[in-house]
Amino acid sequence: MAITEIEDQIFKIVDKKNYDNFIYDFLSVYDIPKATITKLKKGINNLSDVAGEVYLKNKLYYKQTDKDLMQSFTDVKAKVDELGTKPRYIFVTNFKEVLAYDTKTDDTLSIPFERLPQKFEFFLAWNGIEKADFDKENPADIRAAERFAKLYDVIVKDNPNATRKGLNLFLIRVLFCLFAEDTDIFEKNLFTTRLKELTKLDGSDLNSFIGQLFSVLDVRKKDRPVDTPSWLADFPYVDGDLFKDQHESLKFTAKSRKLIIDAGEKLEWDQINPDILGSMLQAVASEDSRSHLGMHYTSVPNIMKVIKPLFLNDLRNEFEKSKGNYKKLQQLYDRIGKIKFMDPACGSGNFLIVTYKQLRQLEIDILKEQNRILAEEGSGKAMMYLPSVTLDQFYGIEIDDFACDTTRLSLWIAEHQMNIKLREEINNAVRPTLPLQHAGAIVCGNALRLDWKKILPHKKDDEVYLFGNPPYLGYGKQNQNQKEDMMYVFTNSRIKYKKLDYISCWFYLAQNYITHTVAKCSFVSTNSVFQGEQVNILWSVLLKNITINFAYRSFKWTNGAKNNAGVTVVIVGISDIQAFSTEKKIFDKNGFNLKVKSISPYLTPGGKTTVKKEKGSIFGLPKMLKGNQPTDGGGLILTKSDYDWIKENDNKLLPYVRRYTGSKDFINSKIRYTFWLNEKEYSKIKADPLIAKRMQVVYESRIKSRKKATRLIADKPYRFDEIRKPENSSLTIISPAISSGNRLYVPMGIVKNDTIISNTALAIYNANLWLLGLLESHMFITWLASIGGKFKTDYIVSASLVYNTFPVPNLSTRRKNEIEQLVLNILDVREEEGGTLAELYGSPLAEKNPKPMNPRLLKAHQELDEVIDRAYKPNGFKDDNERLALLLDMYSKKVKELK
Repeated sequence: MAITEIEDQIFKIVDKKNYDNFIYDFLSVYDIPKATITKLKKGINNLSDVAGEVYLKNKLYYKQTDKDLMQSFTDVKAKVDELGTKPRYIFVTNFKEVLAYDTKTDDTLSIPFERLPQKFEFFLAWNGIEKADFDKENPADIRAAERFAKLYDVIVKDNPNATRKGLNLFLIRVLFCLFAEDTDIFEKNLFTTRLKELTKLDGSDLNSFIGQLFSVLDVRKKDRPVDTPSWLADFPYVDGDLFKDQHESLKFTAKSRKLIIDAGEKLEWDQINPDILGSMLQAVASEDSRSHLGMHYTSVPNIMKVIKPLFLNDLRNEFEKSKGNYKKLQQLYDRIGKIKFMDPACGSGNFLIVTYKQLRQLEIDILKEQNRILAEEGSGKAMMYLPSVTLDQFYGIEIDDFACDTTRLSLWIAEHQMNIKLREEINNAVRPTLPLQHAGAIVCGNALRLDWKKILPHKKDDEVYLFGNPPYLGYGKQNQNQKEDMMYVFTNSRIKYKKLDYISCWFYLAQNYITHTVAKCSFVSTNSVFQGEQVNILWSVLLKNITINFAYRSFKWTNGAKNNAGVTVVIVGISDIQAFSTEKKIFDKNGFNLKVKSISPYLTPGGKTTVKKEKGSIFGLPKMLKGNQPTDGGGLILTKSDYDWIKENDNKLLPYVRRYTGSKDFINSKIRYTFWLNEKEYSKIKADPLIAKRMQVVYESRIKSRKKATRLIADKPYRFDEIRKPENSSLTIISPAISSGNRLYVPMGIVKNDTIISNTALAIYNANLWLLGLLESHMFITWLASIGGKFKTDYIVSASLVYNTFPVPNLSTRRKNEIEQLVLNILDVREEEGGTLAELYGSPLAEKNPKPMNPRLLKAHQELDEVIDRAYKPNGFKDDNERLALLLDMYSKKVKELK
C-alpha cells in the first residue's frame, strides 16, 4: 500500500464523529488479519475485561479515556510492566490527543489526535517494518511525490491539450507555495486556506484563482495595483523568475482541487529533503520512472565521496587550521563565497544542493568560531553578519526542462532551510529567503553541444569545481542522437571514439575546461572507461593535459531506498597536469585510502602507461588464437547421444568424429563431438544417409547467411567455416574467452591434440606446460582484471589486449621445470577431487551466495603463485597494486624497446 493510501485511510477514521470502533478501524489499516480484528471486536481475543480497553497479545494495549491522558497512560504502562509477554505498543487517547509507546524501541509518540495520519509510521512494526528503517526511506519526500503523482495524473487527464512545460511549471509553483506556507516564507497555511475559502468546491474557478495569485507573486508590493484584492495583497513578492512566465490556463475539477488541498493539509513540508525531492518530482513527470518513486535519488554519502576529496576536505582542513585566528577565518569565509561549482549533467540538482548545504554549514561554523574568539577577547565588539555563500555560485546543465525547474526549486528550498539553521545557531544573523535569489545558471540544453566556458566563464586562477554523475551508456547501447553527440564532441580530437562509452564525452569536455587553469573536476563513471581497450583510446590522449588526483575503485553506486538498483562505478578526480597536488589518493569501497605519487588510468599506483592491442605477444609467447568456428546451423556438431548412436549403428563414421569443446563445455565438463573432415575424407562418406542429412543442414544454413564469405563456402559443408587448428600440434592450452569475475583464477587447462576447440574459447597450440602455469597465476589475473575489459562483471580474456601484452620475465630452465611440476600438481588435484571446474573453482568473490574454491586446489594454486611472484620479484609483493605497477613498468619498457 502506498504511503498516501495509508494516510488517507487513517484520515477518514480520524474525521469520523463516532469513535466507538476507532481502534478496530485503525488496526485494519495495518497487516492485522481481518479474522483477528473480528474476534477482537466480539471480545474473543481481548485479554482485558476493562471497559474502553483492548489488549491484543504481542500487538497492542489500547485505552480510550475521558480522564487525564498522562495518568491513564501511566496506569496502563504499570499494567503492561507486570505482564509476562508485552504488547508491542501502548496506545492511549481521549480523541483530542494521542500518547503511544513502543515497548521494543522505547520510542514515544505524543501528538494531537488529528495529526495521527501523518505519524502512521510509528505503528509500522505491525507490518514488519521498523520505524528506523522507514525513516531512512525519507517518508516526507515520498509522501510529497506520491501526492503530486496523483495530482499530476488528474491534471494531465483533464487537460489533454496542455503543454508539458505548462503542466510542469504549474506543479513546481504549487509545490513552492505549499512549502512556503509551511516554513514561514508565507504566513502559516496562507495558500491552502485562501484556496479552500475562495474557490468553489467543483474547482470551476480555481484556474482564475491560480492565475491571479501567480501573477501577483512576481510583482513587488509597492508596484502592485492599488485595487489589488486584500486576499492577494497578503502574499509576498517572490521573484527568482519562478512566477515570471504567465500561467498556462488549465481546467480544474473538484478532484484536482481536493488533491491540492490535501497536499497542503496532510504533508509536513518542513521535513522535505531538497536533495531527494527533486529527483522524485522528476519521476512524477516521467511515466517510465513513476514506479521508482523514492528510488531515483543519489544518496548523500555517495555524493560526499565525490565532493569531499575534490574540495570539501581541503576547506574543512583549512577551517580546522584557522581556528583561533580571526583573520584566517575571515579569509576562508571570503574564499568560500567566491568558489564556483557546476554539474554539467545535473539532473534534479542533487550534487549542487548537497554542496550548497555543506558550504552554508561551513559558513555557519566559521561565524560561530569567530563569535567565540570575540567573546574570549572581551573587546565588546559584535560581529556583523554579511552573507558569503550564495546561490549564484552554482551552475548546472540538464537536457530535461522539468529537471532544470526542480533543480532551481530544490536550491531555493535548501537555501531557506539553511537560512533557518543560520538563525537558530547564530544570534542576530538573519538572512531572508524572499525575494528568491537567482542561481548562477541552470541551463536547459544538451551539455555535449554547449560551450561550458560560456555558461561558467573562468580565469586561470579562479577556484572552480566541476562534478556530477553523467549518463554512462556503453557504445553498443547508444541511440542515433547519442552517436551524433559523440561525433560532435570528438571531431578533430584524434580520439577514435566509436568504441567509447557515452560518459567519455564529459571527461573530454572537462579536460578542455580545466586545462591550463586551477579548476578541478570529479565524475562518477562506469569502470569500463578505466578498463580494457577504452583506456588506451581515451586516456592516452587526456593524460597529456590532465592528471588523476584521486580515485575510488569499483563499488556499487546505490541510493538510500530498499529496492535500489546498483551499478558498478568508480569516482575519479582530475586537474590540469601542472596543477599542484600535495598527495594523490586511491580509495577502496570502504573509504580507506592509499597515498601514492601518481595514479594510472587503470586507477592503480603508477604512471600514464596505457596498454594497446597487439597482433602477437610482444614477450615472445606462442600465439593465442580464437577457436574454430563451424557456422553450421548445428549440422556438424554432435551430442554425446549422437555419438553413442554412431558408435552403435554407423561406426564407419567414427574416424571422422572428434571431441569438441568450448568455454562452457570445458568449465562444466559437458561432452560434445563434431565431424572433422577434409575434402578427400568427405568424398569417401558423403553418400552415408546421416552425413548427407547433416551436410544439407550446413548448406542451407550457410547459403542463407548475410555474410558473403559464409555463403561462398556453402558448397563445402564438410569443413568448418574458420579453421585455426594446425594439422599437427603438441600440447594445446584452452582458455575460456569469458570467465566469471567471482573466481580467483581463470580455469584454463590442456586438451588432447585430437580435440577441436570451438570459437567460444581460445587456444594456444604447441605450448609449453610452464606457460599454463603463468596463465593460472595470480599475476595473470591481476593483469587481466585491470587491463582486460568486462562483460557485466565477467573477465574478457582477450588475446590481443591481455595475452599479447602480458609481461613475462626471463625464466631459467630450472624455474620453468619448477613451474611445470606445480601445474601438474594442480591438474592432478582437479582430477582427484572430481567435479566440474565450475564447482572446483567456485565463486568466492561473489557478493551474493559466494561459494568457496576447493581447499586443496586453492592451496595448489597458492604454491604456484609464490613461485610465479618470485620469478617477477625475488622478495614477492605486498599487494596487487604493487604487482600491477611492476607489470605496467615491464610493459612500458618493452614497448619502448620495440619502437
